[in-house]
Parts: sequence; structure tokens; C-alpha cells
Amino acid sequence: MTLPVLGVIAFAGLVLIFNIFKILKEYERGVIFRLGRLIGAKGPGLIILIPMIDKMVRVDLRVITYDVPPQDVITKDNVSIKVNAVLYFQITDSNKAIVSVANFFEATNQIAQTTLRSVLGQVELDDLLANRDKINAELQQIIDEQTEPWGIKVSVVEVKNVDLPLEMQRAMAKQAEAERERRSKVIHAEGEFQASQKLADAAEVIGKVPNAMQLRFLQTMVEVSAEKNSTLIFPVPIDLLGAFKNYLDRDKPGA
Repeated sequence: MTLPVLGVIAFAGLVLIFNIFKILKEYERGVIFRLGRLIGAKGPGLIILIPMIDKMVRVDLRVITYDVPPQDVITKDNVSIKVNAVLYFQITDSNKAIVSVANFFEATNQIAQTTLRSVLGQVELDDLLANRDKINAELQQIIDEQTEPWGIKVSVVEVKNVDLPLEMQRAMAKQAEAERERRSKVIHAEGEFQASQKLADAAEVIGKVPNAMQLRFLQTMVEVSAEKNSTLIFPVPIDLLGAFKNYLDRDKPGA
């Protein structure tokens, strides 16, 4: 046999070996079709195929991460927003993923987009911003129910970004500012109320113990003198002024 003939035979042998023996990784499965009929999934490891009769389709069982493109959504309270999400799913049944749907990745993508618009269109904007975990769980449940017949498990759906119109952003900023101002006034009013209660309690104690007023007066003088001021103001008790007035009224004619 000539060298070219040997080369052709060797090449044909390599092609035959390549078509007979397949090696699948731990996270891969091979869906086998024999003369067009489904035989089943095999792997991982070494797979032996019958040339020209068996056909294998590789399937990756690892979790797939997919970014759902931004979707235009009109919320229940008629606010137009753009929302995108991230989707985590994996194939749990290789046979169904290949046989039940033509393109499981594209089908899951379309289901995710339509479900995102449908669910968010039924909630108000405040609920979307405040109850995101609840909405994520609802999205995951709905999408998973629709992809389950395809042998696909949707494990997590997360709403990532919510883009608001500029007018809505300004309105929300004003609302937040008004809320902060309201809280400030409430806190200030509560402080004034507590201070007035303490002053009333102190006045009640001083009224029951007359000497307490004199002690407070002396304490105030010590505090003022410690500041090294050039001018000191001495408050005169009202009862002392009353006694002085009575003394003057006694010396008036006709008293």
C-alpha cells in the first residue's frame, strides 16, 4: 500500500475513533439519539457511540446566570419605569431540556421577560421598592412553574435596578425631605414636652421645700462667678419683694 493510501486510512480511523468515543465531564450529560429515537442521557465519563447511528447532544448541568434585559413596565399606580433582573437556573432533566423545547435557554429568557412585566405591572411603585424580597419570591415561583415541564429549575430571581423618571425622582426627594422635617418637629416637640414635665416636677419639689430655692440660688451664683464675668445679676426672690412692699404700705398715711 502506498503512503497516501495509508494516510487516508489513518485519517478515517481517527475520525471513526473520534465519533465512537466521547468523554463527558462531571457536570455534563450526553443525550443519545439512536436513529432519531431517544435512548436517554449518559455520563459522565467515557461514552461509546455507534457511528452513523447514534447522535449525542451535550448538556451542561451547572447553574446558568442570565441578565434579563431592562423591561418597560407600567406599575399599578401608572408610573412608567425600567426594570432589569438576574435569573439563576439549571437543567435538572437533560432529556426534557432537549426534547420538550427547541431552545431551552431562549424559552427561559422569554418567560422571564414576560413574567417580569406581568408581575410588576400588578404592584404599586412603593410596594416594589419596599417589598422586593416578596416580589422576587413570586417571580421565582411563577417562572419555575412554567419551566418545570422543560426539566429546568429556576432557583433565584432578583430584581436588580429600578430606573425612575426624573419627575418621580424629584417627587420622591421632596417626599423624603418632608418626612425628615416632620420627624424633626416631632422629636423637638417631644423634647419640649419632656423638659416641661421635668420643670413642673422641679417646681413642685421647690414649692414643698422653701429652702431648696435658696440652695438653687446659691448654686447659680457659684456657676455664674466661675465664668469670670464683669457683671453679675442677682435675682431677688418674689417673697422678699412682697415683704418689702408690705413694709412700705404700712408707713403710708392712712395705713
